[in-house]
Amino acid sequence: MNQNIRFEMLIGPEGLARLRRARIAVFGLGGVGGYVAEALARAGVGTLDLIDNDRVALSNLNRQIIALHSTLGMTKVEAAAARVRDIDPSIVVHQFQTFYLPGTRDQFDFSAYDYVVDCIDTVSAKLDLVMQCRAAGTPIISALGTGNKLDPAKLELADIYDTAVCPLARVMRKELRRRGVEKLQVVYSREEPITPLFQPESEQDASLSPDDPAFYGNKRRSVPGSSPFVPPAAGLLIASAVVGDILKKTIDISK
Repeated sequence: MNQNIRFEMLIGPEGLARLRRARIAVFGLGGVGGYVAEALARAGVGTLDLIDNDRVALSNLNRQIIALHSTLGMTKVEAAAARVRDIDPSIVVHQFQTFYLPGTRDQFDFSAYDYVVDCIDTVSAKLDLVMQCRAAGTPIISALGTGNKLDPAKLELADIYDTAVCPLARVMRKELRRRGVEKLQVVYSREEPITPLFQPESEQDASLSPDDPAFYGNKRRSVPGSSPFVPPAAGLLIASAVVGDILKKTIDISK
């Protein structure tokens, strides 16, 4: 009996074999991306490229699946890769300890991926990922804002042009329209953002890359609050959409 037998009962040997042949890149391994990588590994995806330059911090423990007291201080790619290999040692894992930005795009061959998952926060990087995938003909799905939200039931899978409420979605819609991008699959929340009750004085905004000028700005951007519910739920919704899209091309999963 193989470890994926319970999933194979639903998608069949052909579906499982297709996932084994798949190579998926997950950009960003925080509250959303860590759960994406976890679910893809448990689904039987054969090759995962994991991209992040952060280290596991104490404030990650409330919502990030790779964050444990035993992993504090580890790079997130190292922690995620170790977890994936512990789930399934046969999975091929490529680690990239880097922030994805237009200046680092040459490290990646987007035509090699069956799917790209965007779980990063910097708008310029998200837009560049979309454009690189578009040029390569590679499907991409983007996670939008999950900070300052409490209700996972408000999450939706949608096209970017059908989104509402989310401030990040609004910016992305405008910029994608300027670039002639007609569609982009996203996971976002219709929940109105909550204003945090206070700002931690000692915590640098971990959502900003050191390559983002705002990282060193005199006026630091507010650190968003984050719950143990919304980022994980968004990650699982994204992983489900990715696996579903890959399997649609292989088998009929609507029965």
